[in-house]
Amino acid sequence: MAPELETALLRAFLTAVRAGSISRAATALGHSQPALSQQLRRLERAVGEPLLRRTTAGVTPTRAGEALLPYAERILALSAQALRAPRQALAGHCGIGLLEDLTAAPLPQALADFARTHPGVTLEVVSLPGPAIREAFTSGRTQLALCDPAYLPEPPRWTVRTPLTWAAGPGFDPDADPLPLILFSPPCRWRAPVLDALEAAGRRWRVAFESTGLAGVTAAVRAGLGVAALLPANLEPGITVPSLPRLPDVELGLARRPDTDGDPLVDAVEALLRRLA
Repeated sequence: MAPELETALLRAFLTAVRAGSISRAATALGHSQPALSQQLRRLERAVGEPLLRRTTAGVTPTRAGEALLPYAERILALSAQALRAPRQALAGHCGIGLLEDLTAAPLPQALADFARTHPGVTLEVVSLPGPAIREAFTSGRTQLALCDPAYLPEPPRWTVRTPLTWAAGPGFDPDADPLPLILFSPPCRWRAPVLDALEAAGRRWRVAFESTGLAGVTAAVRAGLGVAALLPANLEPGITVPSLPRLPDVELGLARRPDTDGDPLVDAVEALLRRLA
């Protein structure tokens, strides 16, 4: 009989990838580190491939892990929705403002799956730069906004820290001096922490390519123009993770319009975003 993927094992894997560390993931899940490591080994045996690359600096997904990541996100999201579906019939419209970095990750697919599960629901995902996400939220076009907290018009209801990882095309030389960088154009607030990490490590760098959008950044990475700092979920097949100075975590925060308090649809979408952010 073919092995089955247990949701507990997938949750352990996702938490480890997001935390970038087995110890931090164990703390987040309330497990001991040996217990979490055992769960991860069970998942790797079921899949038949190593899923995490373990170093003294933490963990990053292997190519097999990157391939499994979006499926794990969807399986857990659908599992939670299936448990709620018999108790809750949802209807109405909800607009969600998302930082563009999140729109190439599994989150939009999970939202689409959610809408398919609830045929009376209409979801609108609005992908905009930070200042425009704030404007869409303030005007009422979106009821929820998930982005850098600095762009939110009010203190976030909750925040989450997520790791960045280096991304480069095949054959990239991490010893290049100066290091060619692919960056998001200003006003991206993640530029400064990335550059600070290189400066702290004594690495010289130069800007080889800039883009206002994720598509431009990933295209430049595929073309081999340099190295970029991306969310782990945005690592495409064939992209390598070079050994470079450790990148800092970045923060995401969620705002919700106060006039939606008690709305079951917005409650459900917020819960989905919180699980997957």
